[in-house]
Amino acid sequence: MRLEEAYKFFESLTTETDNKSEVKVYEKFMYVLSKLKSREFSKDEIQSIEAELDSLNLESNPENGKKYFKKALSKFEKYLRDEFSLTSKGYYTGIGIGLGSSFGILFGIVFLSSLERSLGISLGLIIGMLIGLAIGRSMDAKAINQGRVL
Repeated sequence: MRLEEAYKFFESLTTETDNKSEVKVYEKFMYVLSKLKSREFSKDEIQSIEAELDSLNLESNPENGKKYFKKALSKFEKYLRDEFSLTSKGYYTGIGIGLGSSFGILFGIVFLSSLERSLGISLGLIIGMLIGLAIGRSMDAKAINQGRVL
């Protein structure tokens, strides 16, 4: 399936449904496809992307469209991240906050347990999230400067 065909397919799906959560998934797919159309790729890379779109089997008529297309979008984004190092906006920030909060809780339990237990955990969580946010934002800025963000 060509990029333009896939974009038109999701445009038609957007007009056919009234479910807002489905529309969000379709619009996200359309956003990724439009960003891909505006980038410069070699002929082989475009064929690879189109082959991946074919393998997602988008034109099948699944019973639960939202769930199916959400999985397909996630698989397609993973493919773009693995093959072309392209990430979505805020990708590293989300990962940084998640890891920061995990390590922050651990830090709060181990090192701040001399304070009241819930206070130590809370402070550790806050500190970890802030550090993760800072690292994630810097990595996102670096990816933007390198032109790897969709």
